Amino acid sequence: EQLDKKTLDELDELEDEEDERVLQEYRRKRLLELQEKASRSRFGEVIEISAIDYVKEVNQAGTDIWVILYLYKSGLPICSLIADHLRSLALKYPETKFVKSISTVCISNYPDKNLPTIFIYCNGELKSSLIGPFAFGGMNCRFEHLEYKLYESGAIETKGKLQKPDDMKTYGANDAADDFLRSSIRQSMKSENDDDDD
Repeated sequence: EQLDKKTLDELDELEDEEDERVLQEYRRKRLLELQEKASRSRFGEVIEISAIDYVKEVNQAGTDIWVILYLYKSGLPICSLIADHLRSLALKYPETKFVKSISTVCISNYPDKNLPTIFIYCNGELKSSLIGPFAFGGMNCRFEHLEYKLYESGAIETKGKLQKPDDMKTYGANDAADDFLRSSIRQSMKSENDDDDD
């Protein structure tokens, strides 16, 4: 039918039908978006796993699911600090899967000197790792530092670009050890000088 032959009431009715179609399409698209987000946001906590769970929870986590595997030992202050940060990160980034295991439960004879350790996986492949206290900046590691390291690896997605914290040191493999040795030497020299004064 031609539009110019329609009455005003008929035109209003057509407009209402068109509005309804547009609204229905918008609802359908929004529902799909929410369903997709809900399926990706299914984690939100750090789950304890055993060696038996490893393949299922890490290697078979699902397509394009990032998995943070945290190896720790109870009683180590640095491990407690990192665990606290990871709990907060798991809540903030529920689309990333966070799992943890006592190091020797997951990998027999895993050396304590390598703790804490984070292995970062996607699609069953190891993408990145943080091994030992120096990789985290020691007890100076703040939530923002660890968040940035995980962001840098691709394991967490943010709406915009995450800025590197100003106070975050970036250590090479030996830089952190060198800093530690220098401060230890300075401390021992200071102690010797204090002893000489007696």
